Amino acid sequence: MYNIHTLNKISNKGLQELGEAYQVIDTLEGADAILVRSAKMHDMVLPESVLAIARAGAGVNNIPIDTYAEKGIVVFNTPGANANAVKELVLCGLLLASRKVVEGINWSKTLKEDVAKAVEKGKSAFAGQEILGKKLGVIGLGAIGVMVANAAQALGMEVIGYDPYISVDAAWGLSRDIKHATTLEEVYSQSDYITVHVPLLDSTKHMFNKEAFAKMKTGVKLLNFSRDTLVENNDLKVALDEGKVATYVTDFPVEEVLGHDQIITIPHLGASTEESEENCAVMAVKEIKDYLEQGNITHSVNYPECQMIWNGCARIAIAHKNIPAILGKITAVIADAGMNIQDMTNRSRGDYAYTLIDVAEDASEKVLEAISAIENVIKVRYLTK
Repeated sequence: MYNIHTLNKISNKGLQELGEAYQVIDTLEGADAILVRSAKMHDMVLPESVLAIARAGAGVNNIPIDTYAEKGIVVFNTPGANANAVKELVLCGLLLASRKVVEGINWSKTLKEDVAKAVEKGKSAFAGQEILGKKLGVIGLGAIGVMVANAAQALGMEVIGYDPYISVDAAWGLSRDIKHATTLEEVYSQSDYITVHVPLLDSTKHMFNKEAFAKMKTGVKLLNFSRDTLVENNDLKVALDEGKVATYVTDFPVEEVLGHDQIITIPHLGASTEESEENCAVMAVKEIKDYLEQGNITHSVNYPECQMIWNGCARIAIAHKNIPAILGKITAVIADAGMNIQDMTNRSRGDYAYTLIDVAEDASEKVLEAISAIENVIKVRYLTK
């Protein structure tokens, strides 16, 4: 029986995927895995029993992934599970940036009498623009960026996409009519609208600053549904006041941007749909189950992707540092015990690596202890069918 602890409310549709071999427990003590959404885990002390954490969502800023990698705790996320929900809100943001819908709604609420006459007289103050034929720059062509680019192109926009690290799968999903930019400057100089879909890294923090704004078309409309600190807010307000940026739409209200007439703040609703929460929960649970039962890793943020079809009596799953000669030491222990390796795979990611070894016979506790004792081996798990 596997014990699962939830740090936030997780969709029942996801929990139903657990099956009879699992139980959801109320405390961290004794948990084999944790399901989490937005709960902050940086100051949390986890018991030794925890093997994996799955974030029902894409962002993992609330999880100390490097600390957990050192302990052999695999952290998963669910990329793409909420992509459609975010895409739809980005499209909404495009329209909100173009048509003064929010301002018009707020004004309409103030009307008291002779409403029809007042509407006809006052509506000209809320005239906007159409997005048809306008140029949209999409920075970041992951699951969400590709969906946004394709949808905007279908609505009649000219789309320029930029992503120097685009995956093969994303490239296959991108419409052939979307122009590929080779530099950010190309996107900045041509786009009437810019939407950003990149992770928050040291290299992307405050990527939208005074230098970037200076390269953009005057009157550009900027959309940020990724992370608030991608934008340097003080530089943004200057660009808005000077007319360089016409409108900023963000899903991340923070003190610095609240109350500005040209900023539309949405209370982090990108993934807040019933369907999105269900999709994320189902994917997170499936990742946890595959890891606990098979040792396979899919969509981890701190360990490499590593899957292998079961081909033996038992499986040894080993998290270790990515250093030379360690595989030879591991296989030497198995060979010295007179065991036959049926199949093996090894994958690395930065400082860490992960190895799956299928063996033809049961491994003794002595063998497992000998592997665990190898320098730079972090965690050893033994799985049987």
